[in-house]
Amino acid sequence: MNHPVLRRLCVSVGMAAIAVSGGLGLPAQAAENDGVLDIASPLEISGFEPAKSGYIFSRMQAAETLFTVNKDGQLVPMLASDNHVSEDGLVWHIAIRDGVLFHDGTSMTAKIVADDLNRAFARPGVLNRAPITTIEAQGDEVVITLSEPFSMLSAFLAHYSTIILAPSAFDAAGEVTAIIGTGAYRVDEVTPPLRVEMTAFDQWWNGQAAIKKVSYLAVSRGETRAMMAQSGDADLVLSLLPVAVNQLSSNSEVTVEVATIPRTRLLKINAAKPFFDEVIERQALSLAINRPAIASIVMRNPDLAATQMFPPSIAGWNNADIPAFEFDPQKARDLLAKAGWVAGADGILEKDGKRFSVTVRTYASWPDLPLIATALQSQLRAVGINLEISVGSYTEIPSGHADGSLEVGLITRSFSMVPDPLATVMADYGPGGADWGAMNWDNAKAADLLAELARTSDASARARMQNELTAILQDELPTIPLVWSELAVSASAKLENLFVDPFEQNYYLSDLRWAK
Repeated sequence: MNHPVLRRLCVSVGMAAIAVSGGLGLPAQAAENDGVLDIASPLEISGFEPAKSGYIFSRMQAAETLFTVNKDGQLVPMLASDNHVSEDGLVWHIAIRDGVLFHDGTSMTAKIVADDLNRAFARPGVLNRAPITTIEAQGDEVVITLSEPFSMLSAFLAHYSTIILAPSAFDAAGEVTAIIGTGAYRVDEVTPPLRVEMTAFDQWWNGQAAIKKVSYLAVSRGETRAMMAQSGDADLVLSLLPVAVNQLSSNSEVTVEVATIPRTRLLKINAAKPFFDEVIERQALSLAINRPAIASIVMRNPDLAATQMFPPSIAGWNNADIPAFEFDPQKARDLLAKAGWVAGADGILEKDGKRFSVTVRTYASWPDLPLIATALQSQLRAVGINLEISVGSYTEIPSGHADGSLEVGLITRSFSMVPDPLATVMADYGPGGADWGAMNWDNAKAADLLAELARTSDASARARMQNELTAILQDELPTIPLVWSELAVSASAKLENLFVDPFEQNYYLSDLRWAK
Protein backbone atom coordinates (compact mmCIF):
# COMPACT_ATOMS: atom_id res chain seq x y z
CA MET A 1 0.00 0.00 0.00
CA ASN A 2 1.19 3.52 -0.63
CA HIS A 3 1.78 5.55 2.50
CA PRO A 4 -0.96 8.22 2.84
CA VAL A 5 0.08 11.83 3.08
CA LEU A 6 0.24 13.27 6.58
CA ARG A 7 -0.51 16.93 7.11
CA ARG A 8 1.42 18.31 10.08
CA LEU A 9 0.22 21.51 11.63
CA CYS A 10 2.58 22.98 14.23
CA VAL A 11 2.74 26.73 14.77
CA SER A 12 4.26 28.99 17.39
CA VAL A 13 1.55 31.57 18.01
CA GLY A 14 0.18 31.31 21.58
CA MET A 15 -3.54 31.18 22.33
CA ALA A 16 -5.39 31.28 25.63
CA ALA A 17 -6.89 27.92 26.55
CA ILE A 18 -10.66 27.76 26.34
CA ALA A 19 -10.82 25.63 29.49
CA VAL A 20 -8.75 26.11 32.64
CA SER A 21 -7.09 23.06 34.15
CA GLY A 22 -9.66 21.18 36.17
CA GLY A 23 -12.54 23.12 34.57
CA LEU A 24 -13.88 19.89 33.07
CA GLY A 25 -13.80 18.09 36.38
CA LEU A 26 -10.54 16.40 35.37
CA PRO A 27 -7.21 16.29 37.18
CA ALA A 28 -4.84 19.18 36.54
CA GLN A 29 -2.23 17.03 34.84
CA ALA A 30 -1.00 19.81 32.58
CA ALA A 31 0.16 21.74 35.63
CA GLU A 32 1.99 18.80 37.21
CA ASN A 33 3.68 16.36 34.85
CA ASP A 34 3.07 13.13 36.74
CA GLY A 35 4.47 10.98 33.95
CA VAL A 36 1.07 9.52 33.05
CA LEU A 37 0.08 9.69 29.39
CA ASP A 38 -3.55 10.85 29.39
CA ILE A 39 -5.54 9.90 26.28
CA ALA A 40 -9.01 11.12 25.26
CA SER A 41 -10.87 9.21 22.55
CA PRO A 42 -14.49 8.91 21.39
CA LEU A 43 -14.36 5.09 21.56
CA GLU A 44 -16.12 3.51 24.52
CA ILE A 45 -15.22 0.15 26.07
CA SER A 46 -18.21 -2.18 25.83
CA GLY A 47 -16.60 -5.01 27.81
CA PHE A 48 -13.81 -7.54 27.49
CA GLU A 49 -15.03 -9.63 24.57
CA PRO A 50 -12.49 -9.18 21.73
CA ALA A 51 -15.15 -8.99 19.02
CA LYS A 52 -16.71 -6.00 20.80
CA SER A 53 -13.81 -4.05 22.32
CA GLY A 54 -10.69 -5.75 21.03
CA TYR A 55 -9.92 -2.80 18.78
CA ILE A 56 -9.30 -0.58 21.81
CA PHE A 57 -6.93 -3.02 23.49
CA SER A 58 -5.07 -3.82 20.27
CA ARG A 59 -4.65 -0.13 19.32
CA MET A 60 -3.46 0.59 22.88
CA GLN A 61 -0.84 -2.18 22.53
CA ALA A 62 -2.24 -4.22 25.41
CA ALA A 63 -3.08 -7.22 23.24
CA GLU A 64 -1.64 -8.42 19.94
CA THR A 65 -2.53 -10.53 16.92
CA LEU A 66 -0.59 -12.98 14.77
CA PHE A 67 -0.23 -10.40 11.98
CA THR A 68 -0.44 -6.62 11.82
CA VAL A 69 -0.07 -3.66 9.47
CA ASN A 70 3.20 -1.75 9.83
CA LYS A 71 3.76 1.98 9.40
CA ASP A 72 4.23 1.52 5.64
CA GLY A 73 0.85 -0.18 5.30
CA GLN A 74 2.34 -3.64 4.79
CA LEU A 75 0.81 -6.75 6.33
CA VAL A 76 3.59 -8.33 8.43
CA PRO A 77 3.95 -11.00 11.14
CA MET A 78 3.48 -9.90 14.76
CA LEU A 79 3.05 -12.80 17.19
CA ALA A 80 3.75 -15.05 14.23
CA SER A 81 7.38 -15.28 13.18
CA ASP A 82 6.79 -16.77 9.74
CA ASN A 83 4.22 -18.61 7.66
CA HIS A 84 4.01 -20.71 4.54
CA VAL A 85 1.10 -22.03 2.50
CA SER A 86 0.78 -25.35 0.72
CA GLU A 87 0.82 -25.38 -3.08
CA ASP A 88 -2.92 -26.00 -3.26
CA GLY A 89 -3.54 -23.06 -0.89
CA LEU A 90 -5.45 -25.24 1.60
CA VAL A 91 -2.99 -25.53 4.50
CA TRP A 92 -1.36 -22.60 6.30
CA HIS A 93 1.59 -23.28 8.62
CA ILE A 94 2.12 -20.34 10.99
CA ALA A 95 5.24 -20.37 13.15
CA ILE A 96 4.73 -18.83 16.60
CA ARG A 97 7.25 -16.29 17.84
CA ASP A 98 9.64 -17.59 20.52
CA GLY A 99 10.07 -15.99 23.93
CA VAL A 100 6.72 -14.17 24.14
CA LEU A 101 5.28 -13.78 27.62
CA PHE A 102 1.75 -12.91 28.66
CA HIS A 103 1.26 -10.20 31.26
CA ASP A 104 0.70 -12.87 33.92
CA GLY A 105 4.21 -14.22 33.26
CA THR A 106 3.20 -17.37 31.40
CA SER A 107 4.67 -18.26 28.01
CA MET A 108 2.74 -18.06 24.77
CA THR A 109 2.55 -21.45 23.04
CA ALA A 110 1.14 -22.71 19.78
CA LYS A 111 -1.57 -24.58 21.71
CA ILE A 112 -2.72 -21.42 23.50
CA VAL A 113 -2.83 -19.56 20.18
CA ALA A 114 -4.77 -22.38 18.52
CA ASP A 115 -7.25 -22.47 21.41
CA ASP A 116 -7.78 -18.69 21.18
CA LEU A 117 -8.30 -18.86 17.42
CA ASN A 118 -10.77 -21.74 17.73
CA ARG A 119 -12.71 -19.65 20.22
CA ALA A 120 -12.67 -16.66 17.85
CA PHE A 121 -13.81 -18.87 14.97
CA ALA A 122 -16.78 -20.10 17.00
CA ARG A 123 -17.93 -16.59 17.94
CA PRO A 124 -19.01 -13.39 16.15
CA GLY A 125 -16.15 -11.69 14.35
CA VAL A 126 -14.40 -12.03 11.02
CA LEU A 127 -12.67 -15.38 11.38
CA ASN A 128 -15.85 -17.40 10.92
CA ARG A 129 -16.18 -15.87 7.44
CA ALA A 130 -13.04 -17.72 6.35
CA PRO A 131 -13.43 -21.26 4.90
CA ILE A 132 -11.63 -22.87 7.86
CA THR A 133 -12.06 -26.57 8.57
CA THR A 134 -9.53 -27.03 11.40
CA ILE A 135 -7.17 -25.00 13.59
CA GLU A 136 -4.64 -27.02 15.56
CA ALA A 137 -1.22 -26.80 17.17
CA GLN A 138 1.61 -28.87 15.75
CA GLY A 139 4.83 -28.34 17.68
CA ASP A 140 5.69 -24.64 17.50
CA GLU A 141 3.26 -24.01 14.65
CA VAL A 142 -0.43 -23.31 14.32
CA VAL A 143 -1.77 -25.19 11.31
CA ILE A 144 -4.98 -23.92 9.70
CA THR A 145 -6.71 -26.09 7.11
CA LEU A 146 -9.14 -24.56 4.61
CA SER A 147 -11.88 -26.02 2.44
CA GLU A 148 -10.83 -23.74 -0.41
CA PRO A 149 -7.99 -21.25 -1.02
CA PHE A 150 -8.47 -18.00 0.87
CA SER A 151 -5.98 -15.24 0.15
CA MET A 152 -7.09 -13.00 3.02
CA LEU A 153 -6.37 -15.33 5.94
CA SER A 154 -3.36 -13.40 7.23
CA ALA A 155 -5.41 -10.17 7.05
CA PHE A 156 -8.21 -11.83 9.02
CA LEU A 157 -5.61 -12.89 11.61
CA ALA A 158 -4.68 -9.21 12.03
CA HIS A 159 -8.25 -8.30 13.03
CA TYR A 160 -8.81 -7.24 16.64
CA SER A 161 -11.30 -10.05 17.25
CA THR A 162 -8.36 -12.49 17.00
CA ILE A 163 -6.18 -10.97 19.76
CA ILE A 164 -4.25 -13.64 21.65
CA LEU A 165 -4.98 -13.77 25.38
CA ALA A 166 -3.57 -15.88 28.21
CA PRO A 167 -5.63 -18.82 29.53
CA SER A 168 -6.04 -16.87 32.78
CA ALA A 169 -8.03 -14.22 30.88
CA PHE A 170 -10.99 -16.64 30.64
CA ASP A 171 -13.39 -18.01 33.24
CA ALA A 172 -14.57 -21.62 33.40
CA ALA A 173 -17.28 -20.91 30.81
CA GLY A 174 -14.76 -19.50 28.34
CA GLU A 175 -15.81 -15.87 28.80
CA VAL A 176 -13.16 -13.15 28.88
CA THR A 177 -12.93 -11.63 32.35
CA ALA A 178 -9.68 -9.68 31.94
CA ILE A 179 -7.36 -8.50 29.19
CA ILE A 180 -4.15 -10.45 29.77
CA GLY A 181 -2.26 -10.05 26.55
CA THR A 182 1.31 -9.88 25.25
CA GLY A 183 1.64 -6.20 24.34
CA ALA A 184 3.81 -3.31 25.42
CA TYR A 185 1.32 -2.36 28.15
CA ARG A 186 -0.32 -4.41 30.90
CA VAL A 187 -3.94 -3.56 31.69
CA ASP A 188 -4.26 -2.65 35.38
CA GLU A 189 -7.90 -1.62 35.49
CA VAL A 190 -10.88 -1.34 33.16
CA THR A 191 -13.96 0.66 34.09
CA PRO A 192 -16.44 0.19 31.23
CA PRO A 193 -17.48 2.06 29.27
CA LEU A 194 -15.07 4.94 29.91
CA ARG A 195 -11.67 4.22 31.40
CA VAL A 196 -8.60 1.98 31.03
CA GLU A 197 -5.43 2.22 33.16
CA MET A 198 -2.21 0.57 31.94
CA THR A 199 1.44 0.12 32.96
CA ALA A 200 4.36 -0.64 30.67
CA PHE A 201 5.20 -4.37 30.60
CA ASP A 202 8.92 -4.73 31.26
CA GLN A 203 9.10 -8.19 29.62
CA TRP A 204 7.55 -7.22 26.29
CA TRP A 205 9.09 -9.27 23.50
CA ASN A 206 9.59 -6.20 21.26
CA GLY A 207 11.46 -3.85 23.62
CA GLN A 208 10.50 -1.31 26.26
CA ALA A 209 7.88 1.45 26.20
CA ALA A 210 9.40 4.78 27.22
CA ILE A 211 6.24 6.07 28.93
CA LYS A 212 5.40 3.87 31.88
CA LYS A 213 1.81 4.82 32.73
CA VAL A 214 -1.19 5.34 30.42
CA SER A 215 -4.72 6.46 31.29
CA TYR A 216 -7.43 6.20 28.62
CA LEU A 217 -10.74 8.07 28.86
CA ALA A 218 -13.66 7.73 26.45
CA VAL A 219 -15.11 11.18 25.75
CA SER A 220 -17.98 11.11 23.27
CA ARG A 221 -18.32 14.85 22.59
CA GLY A 222 -15.82 16.22 20.11
CA GLU A 223 -16.05 19.70 21.62
CA THR A 224 -15.05 18.33 25.03
CA ARG A 225 -12.07 16.47 23.57
CA ALA A 226 -10.91 19.71 21.91
CA MET A 227 -11.17 21.56 25.23
CA MET A 228 -9.10 18.84 26.89
CA ALA A 229 -6.40 19.29 24.26
CA GLN A 230 -6.43 23.08 24.68
CA SER A 231 -6.27 22.98 28.47
CA GLY A 232 -3.70 20.19 28.71
CA ASP A 233 -6.09 17.86 30.52
CA ALA A 234 -5.23 15.28 27.85
CA ASP A 235 -1.80 14.68 26.33
CA LEU A 236 -3.12 12.76 23.32
CA VAL A 237 -6.56 13.47 21.82
CA LEU A 238 -7.96 11.25 19.09
CA SER A 239 -10.54 11.98 16.36
CA LEU A 240 -10.69 15.77 16.46
CA LEU A 241 -13.45 17.55 14.58
CA PRO A 242 -12.37 19.73 11.62
CA VAL A 243 -13.27 22.93 13.47
CA ALA A 244 -11.08 21.83 16.40
CA VAL A 245 -8.13 21.32 14.07
CA ASN A 246 -8.40 24.99 13.08
CA GLN A 247 -8.67 26.09 16.71
CA LEU A 248 -5.73 24.02 17.93
CA SER A 249 -3.43 24.94 15.06
CA SER A 250 -2.70 28.28 16.76
CA ASN A 251 -1.77 26.77 20.13
CA SER A 252 2.00 26.42 20.55
CA GLU A 253 1.49 23.86 23.31
CA VAL A 254 -0.21 21.43 20.93
CA THR A 255 0.81 19.62 17.76
CA VAL A 256 -1.91 18.42 15.38
CA GLU A 257 -1.42 15.72 12.77
CA VAL A 258 -3.98 14.72 10.17
CA ALA A 259 -3.93 11.57 8.04
CA THR A 260 -6.21 10.57 5.18
CA ILE A 261 -7.76 7.25 6.17
CA PRO A 262 -9.60 4.50 4.27
CA ARG A 263 -13.06 5.57 5.43
CA THR A 264 -15.87 6.94 3.24
CA ARG A 265 -19.10 8.75 4.07
CA LEU A 266 -21.75 7.33 1.77
CA LEU A 267 -25.44 6.89 1.14
CA LYS A 268 -26.74 3.38 1.65
CA ILE A 269 -29.58 2.93 -0.86
CA ASN A 270 -32.52 0.52 -0.70
CA ALA A 271 -32.54 -0.51 -4.35
CA ALA A 272 -35.92 -2.21 -3.97
CA LYS A 273 -37.72 1.08 -3.37
CA PRO A 274 -39.44 2.58 -6.46
CA PHE A 275 -37.22 5.67 -6.13
CA PHE A 276 -34.00 3.71 -6.63
CA ASP A 277 -34.86 0.49 -8.44
CA GLU A 278 -33.43 1.75 -11.73
CA VAL A 279 -29.73 2.44 -12.18
CA ILE A 280 -30.42 5.81 -13.83
CA GLU A 281 -32.32 6.96 -10.72
CA ARG A 282 -29.30 6.24 -8.53
CA GLN A 283 -27.04 7.90 -11.08
CA ALA A 284 -29.31 10.96 -11.05
CA LEU A 285 -29.12 11.11 -7.27
CA SER A 286 -25.33 11.09 -7.47
CA LEU A 287 -25.27 13.81 -10.13
CA ALA A 288 -27.40 16.08 -7.92
CA ILE A 289 -24.83 16.04 -5.10
CA ASN A 290 -22.24 18.80 -4.85
CA ARG A 291 -19.46 16.87 -3.16
CA PRO A 292 -16.82 19.64 -3.28
CA ALA A 293 -19.19 21.98 -1.44
CA ILE A 294 -19.85 19.38 1.27
CA ALA A 295 -16.16 18.61 1.61
CA SER A 296 -15.24 22.30 1.86
CA ILE A 297 -17.95 23.39 4.27
CA VAL A 298 -18.48 20.34 6.48
CA MET A 299 -15.12 18.54 6.32
CA ARG A 300 -13.10 21.79 5.93
CA ASN A 301 -11.01 20.18 3.17
CA PRO A 302 -12.15 20.28 -0.50
CA ASP A 303 -9.73 17.47 -1.34
CA LEU A 304 -11.97 15.06 0.58
CA ALA A 305 -14.72 15.26 -2.08
CA ALA A 306 -15.07 11.63 -3.20
CA THR A 307 -14.41 10.98 -6.87
CA GLN A 308 -15.08 7.26 -6.31
CA MET A 309 -15.59 4.86 -3.42
CA PHE A 310 -11.95 4.41 -2.43
CA PRO A 311 -9.52 7.29 -1.71
CA PRO A 312 -6.07 7.28 -3.34
CA SER A 313 -4.57 6.02 -0.07
CA ILE A 314 -6.10 2.57 -0.71
CA ALA A 315 -3.60 1.26 -3.23
CA GLY A 316 -5.04 -1.27 -5.65
CA TRP A 317 -8.62 -0.15 -5.03
CA ASN A 318 -8.56 3.46 -6.15
CA ASN A 319 -9.20 3.09 -9.89
CA ALA A 320 -7.63 5.82 -12.02
CA ASP A 321 -9.44 4.58 -15.15
CA ILE A 322 -13.04 5.25 -14.10
CA PRO A 323 -14.70 8.65 -14.61
CA ALA A 324 -14.90 10.75 -11.46
CA PHE A 325 -18.26 11.68 -9.96
CA GLU A 326 -19.75 14.84 -11.45
CA PHE A 327 -22.04 17.54 -10.11
CA ASP A 328 -24.58 18.17 -12.88
CA PRO A 329 -28.11 18.99 -11.65
CA GLN A 330 -29.50 19.36 -15.17
CA LYS A 331 -28.24 15.94 -16.20
CA ALA A 332 -29.79 14.59 -13.00
CA ARG A 333 -33.15 16.10 -13.96
CA ASP A 334 -32.88 14.61 -17.46
CA LEU A 335 -32.20 11.12 -16.11
CA LEU A 336 -35.08 11.36 -13.65
CA ALA A 337 -37.38 12.45 -16.48
CA LYS A 338 -36.16 9.46 -18.52
CA ALA A 339 -37.11 7.23 -15.58
CA GLY A 340 -40.65 8.65 -15.69
CA TRP A 341 -40.52 11.23 -12.92
CA VAL A 342 -42.33 14.52 -13.57
CA ALA A 343 -42.56 17.66 -11.44
CA GLY A 344 -45.66 18.13 -9.32
CA ALA A 345 -47.33 21.42 -8.43
CA ASP A 346 -44.84 22.08 -5.61
CA GLY A 347 -41.82 21.09 -7.69
CA ILE A 348 -41.39 17.66 -6.09
CA LEU A 349 -41.22 14.86 -8.62
CA GLU A 350 -44.03 12.33 -8.98
CA LYS A 351 -44.43 8.97 -10.66
CA ASP A 352 -47.42 6.61 -10.70
CA GLY A 353 -49.10 8.75 -8.06
CA LYS A 354 -46.11 8.62 -5.67
CA ARG A 355 -44.08 11.67 -4.65
CA PHE A 356 -40.29 11.40 -4.68
CA SER A 357 -40.10 11.89 -0.93
CA VAL A 358 -37.72 9.72 1.08
CA THR A 359 -36.26 9.67 4.58
CA VAL A 360 -32.54 9.44 5.24
CA ARG A 361 -31.56 7.88 8.54
CA THR A 362 -28.28 8.90 10.14
CA TYR A 363 -26.69 9.22 13.58
CA ALA A 364 -24.94 11.94 15.58
CA SER A 365 -22.12 9.81 17.00
CA TRP A 366 -20.26 11.04 13.91
CA PRO A 367 -21.06 14.77 14.26
CA ASP A 368 -20.54 15.62 10.60
CA LEU A 369 -23.24 13.21 9.38
CA PRO A 370 -26.28 15.33 10.36
CA LEU A 371 -24.57 18.36 8.79
CA ILE A 372 -24.02 16.43 5.55
CA ALA A 373 -27.67 15.33 5.64
CA THR A 374 -28.79 18.96 5.84
CA ALA A 375 -26.62 19.87 2.84
CA LEU A 376 -28.04 16.92 0.87
CA GLN A 377 -31.57 18.00 1.71
CA SER A 378 -31.00 21.35 0.00
CA GLN A 379 -29.10 19.94 -2.98
CA LEU A 380 -31.65 17.22 -3.75
CA ARG A 381 -34.56 19.64 -3.40
CA ALA A 382 -33.09 21.52 -6.36
CA VAL A 383 -33.78 18.52 -8.65
CA GLY A 384 -37.23 17.76 -7.22
CA ILE A 385 -36.40 15.25 -4.49
CA ASN A 386 -37.79 15.80 -1.00
CA LEU A 387 -35.41 14.43 1.63
CA GLU A 388 -36.58 14.10 5.22
CA ILE A 389 -33.88 13.67 7.88
CA SER A 390 -34.09 11.29 10.83
CA VAL A 391 -31.19 11.49 13.31
CA GLY A 392 -31.17 8.62 15.79
CA SER A 393 -28.99 5.76 16.93
CA TYR A 394 -26.58 4.06 14.53
CA THR A 395 -28.46 0.83 15.32
CA GLU A 396 -31.36 2.09 13.19
CA ILE A 397 -29.27 1.44 10.07
CA PRO A 398 -28.87 -2.34 10.54
CA SER A 399 -32.38 -2.69 11.96
CA GLY A 400 -33.81 -0.84 8.94
CA HIS A 401 -31.79 -3.10 6.65
CA ALA A 402 -33.11 -6.19 8.43
CA ASP A 403 -36.79 -5.26 8.32
CA GLY A 404 -36.67 -3.54 4.92
CA SER A 405 -37.91 -0.19 6.22
CA LEU A 406 -34.73 1.74 5.44
CA GLU A 407 -35.01 3.98 2.38
CA VAL A 408 -31.68 5.80 2.58
CA GLY A 409 -28.95 5.65 5.22
CA LEU A 410 -26.17 8.21 5.60
CA ILE A 411 -23.26 6.31 7.11
CA THR A 412 -19.50 6.19 7.48
CA ARG A 413 -17.73 3.01 6.36
CA SER A 414 -14.17 1.96 7.12
CA PHE A 415 -12.27 -0.28 4.73
CA SER A 416 -9.42 -1.01 7.14
CA MET A 417 -11.02 -2.89 10.04
CA VAL A 418 -9.56 -5.95 8.32
CA PRO A 419 -6.26 -4.83 6.75
CA ASP A 420 -7.26 -6.18 3.33
CA PRO A 421 -10.16 -3.99 2.06
CA LEU A 422 -11.50 -7.01 0.16
CA ALA A 423 -12.89 -8.40 3.42
CA THR A 424 -15.19 -5.40 3.87
CA VAL A 425 -16.04 -5.18 0.16
CA MET A 426 -17.00 -8.87 0.08
CA ALA A 427 -19.32 -8.46 3.03
CA ASP A 428 -20.91 -5.23 1.78
CA TYR A 429 -21.35 -5.94 -1.93
CA GLY A 430 -21.56 -9.71 -2.14
CA PRO A 431 -24.84 -11.60 -2.70
CA GLY A 432 -27.50 -10.40 -0.27
CA GLY A 433 -25.68 -7.22 0.71
CA ALA A 434 -25.00 -6.28 4.33
CA ASP A 435 -26.07 -3.98 7.16
CA TRP A 436 -23.50 -1.36 6.18
CA GLY A 437 -23.36 -2.09 2.46
CA ALA A 438 -25.67 -2.80 -0.47
CA MET A 439 -29.38 -3.37 0.08
CA ASN A 440 -31.53 -5.28 -2.40
CA TRP A 441 -28.81 -5.03 -5.03
CA ASP A 442 -27.21 -8.01 -6.70
CA ASN A 443 -24.83 -8.18 -9.61
CA ALA A 444 -23.73 -11.58 -10.91
CA LYS A 445 -20.47 -10.27 -12.36
CA ALA A 446 -19.58 -8.55 -9.10
CA ALA A 447 -20.34 -11.75 -7.17
CA ASP A 448 -18.08 -13.77 -9.48
CA LEU A 449 -15.27 -11.24 -9.13
CA LEU A 450 -15.52 -11.26 -5.34
CA ALA A 451 -15.43 -15.06 -5.21
CA GLU A 452 -12.39 -15.20 -7.48
CA LEU A 453 -10.61 -12.42 -5.54
CA ALA A 454 -10.98 -14.40 -2.32
CA ARG A 455 -9.15 -17.34 -3.93
CA THR A 456 -6.44 -15.35 -5.73
CA SER A 457 -3.09 -14.31 -4.29
CA ASP A 458 -1.47 -13.13 -7.53
CA ALA A 459 -1.11 -9.33 -7.26
CA SER A 460 -1.55 -8.54 -10.97
CA ALA A 461 -4.64 -10.74 -11.28
CA ARG A 462 -6.14 -9.14 -8.18
CA ALA A 463 -5.47 -5.64 -9.49
CA ARG A 464 -7.29 -6.40 -12.74
CA MET A 465 -10.31 -7.86 -10.94
CA GLN A 466 -10.40 -5.01 -8.41
CA ASN A 467 -10.51 -2.52 -11.27
CA GLU A 468 -13.42 -4.42 -12.84
CA LEU A 469 -15.26 -4.48 -9.54
CA THR A 470 -14.77 -0.79 -8.75
CA ALA A 471 -16.02 0.10 -12.24
CA ILE A 472 -19.25 -1.84 -11.54
CA LEU A 473 -19.72 -0.08 -8.19
CA GLN A 474 -19.08 3.30 -9.83
CA ASP A 475 -21.65 2.68 -12.54
CA GLU A 476 -24.45 0.91 -10.65
CA LEU A 477 -24.09 2.82 -7.35
CA PRO A 478 -25.55 0.34 -4.85
CA THR A 479 -24.17 2.88 -2.38
CA ILE A 480 -23.30 6.48 -3.26
CA PRO A 481 -19.94 7.77 -1.98
CA LEU A 482 -19.91 11.39 -0.79
CA VAL A 483 -16.69 12.36 0.95
CA TRP A 484 -13.52 10.66 2.13
CA SER A 485 -12.19 11.00 5.67
CA GLU A 486 -9.29 12.23 7.73
CA LEU A 487 -8.13 11.26 11.20
CA ALA A 488 -6.95 14.25 13.23
CA VAL A 489 -4.93 13.72 16.40
CA SER A 490 -3.50 16.32 18.79
CA ALA A 491 -0.53 15.76 21.04
CA SER A 492 0.98 17.84 23.79
CA ALA A 493 4.21 19.55 22.78
CA LYS A 494 5.74 17.55 25.64
CA LEU A 495 5.40 14.39 23.52
CA GLU A 496 7.79 13.16 20.86
CA ASN A 497 7.55 10.47 18.15
CA LEU A 498 3.82 10.78 17.47
CA PHE A 499 2.68 8.69 14.51
CA VAL A 500 -0.91 8.77 13.22
CA ASP A 501 -1.74 5.35 11.82
CA PRO A 502 -3.92 5.91 8.73
CA PHE A 503 -5.09 2.30 8.94
CA GLU A 504 -6.35 2.78 12.53
CA GLN A 505 -4.65 -0.38 13.77
CA ASN A 506 -2.17 0.98 16.32
CA TYR A 507 -1.63 4.13 18.38
CA TYR A 508 2.09 3.29 18.67
CA LEU A 509 2.12 4.34 22.33
CA SER A 510 5.35 2.41 22.90
CA ASP A 511 7.17 4.81 20.54
CA LEU A 512 6.09 7.93 22.41
CA ARG A 513 8.39 9.64 24.87
CA TRP A 514 8.40 12.80 26.92
CA ALA A 515 10.46 15.60 25.41
CA LYS A 516 13.57 16.47 27.39
